[in-house]
Amino acid sequence: MNTAPLNLFFSSLLTLATLMTSCSQAQDASTAAGAPAVVPFSINIPEADIADLRLRLSMTRFPDQISGTGWDYGTDTTYLHELIDYWQNDFDWREQERQLNEFDHFTTIVEGLQIHFIHQRSPHPNATPLLITHGWPGSFAEFRKIIGPLTNPEQYGGSAEDAFHVVAPSLPGFGFSEKPQDRGYNPERMAHILAALMQQLGYEKYGAQGGDWGAIINRILASRYGDRLIGLHSNFVLATPPADPQILASVPADELASREARQAYMANEVAYQQIQGTKPQTLGVGLNDSPAGLAAWIVEKFHGWSDIDRSLPNGLEEKFTKDEMLTNISLYWFNQAITSSARIYYENRNVAMTEPVGYVEVPTAGAIFPAEINLTPRLWAEEHYNIVRWTRMPQGGHFAAMEEPELLLTDIREFFRPLR
Repeated sequence: MNTAPLNLFFSSLLTLATLMTSCSQAQDASTAAGAPAVVPFSINIPEADIADLRLRLSMTRFPDQISGTGWDYGTDTTYLHELIDYWQNDFDWREQERQLNEFDHFTTIVEGLQIHFIHQRSPHPNATPLLITHGWPGSFAEFRKIIGPLTNPEQYGGSAEDAFHVVAPSLPGFGFSEKPQDRGYNPERMAHILAALMQQLGYEKYGAQGGDWGAIINRILASRYGDRLIGLHSNFVLATPPADPQILASVPADELASREARQAYMANEVAYQQIQGTKPQTLGVGLNDSPAGLAAWIVEKFHGWSDIDRSLPNGLEEKFTKDEMLTNISLYWFNQAITSSARIYYENRNVAMTEPVGYVEVPTAGAIFPAEINLTPRLWAEEHYNIVRWTRMPQGGHFAAMEEPELLLTDIREFFRPLR
């Protein structure tokens, strides 16, 4: 008799029981300490909301487009027709929901807001806690290709010594987290919320990783709570030019050329920042009411900020499937989160931080993807961060965890390996 299937079955049950016990113990400890309870959460969008979405999609009024312009004026209407048709007729939200629910979701109250997060514990008890933080127009769903390899590395060709306990929150106003009803939720305030979340989960020491707003928030986290972080990994390193002219003159010519090229490209890609930073409420009226408008607004960012061949009609799908993009867009739609998420630009512009972000003493790694929306020379970054690792990637853009998960995963593992 072949007992391997039975052994595998009982092994799986044991692992599941261990994980459930760990989560239960963490929740009991949190509650015993007087902190808000950590409550299991499952994604379950009402069927009426799915039917409403399909009805709205069926009534889309597409704009005209000048022949042969493609993406020159914004989202290509031809591609948008294809995407909306797929969203209405072929996209299976329930399947995407099922896949997302394979992760362990929770909610808890942090500083008066209900915060949603994935808390995927590794079966290895000595795994390193890792906070991974998304940006806009991203979500926790960006990380679904890397959460498994981070928590169970040996199942993906890695080593058990590289295991992490992963915490992937939805930022306030994003995903399934509560929408702030007060002014002032700038990146600094969000950094305090993430620090409080990790403390409530019982993690005294942990690593942090992020891109876009996640990288900005994590930088503040590292500045304010440096004693708690073992390392900061960023695929979106921001830094101002150093004052020392000798340092400026020492930047390699190819790094400066890459930065200048990205700046020139992004000159026509920043209109969204202006409107979201000044009038997010006006924008939200249209995007919260029209799923086609929402899709056009977000998919344009995937097209413009990724390392793809834009000469191809469907070059976008070299890196992302329709299901991947529409799952992310659907999270904004079903949660009516586009307006609340866009407000981070307004708050960042209008709410001053309580203190400047100083030099980050925490060991820091920069994963530099060539099609990122901003490229910072290493010598500039070294004036602001304790840079111990700097990887110039061969390809990839802004949505690294979705676009180049293997490159990002390898860099995270190699950076944190000596810091554990």
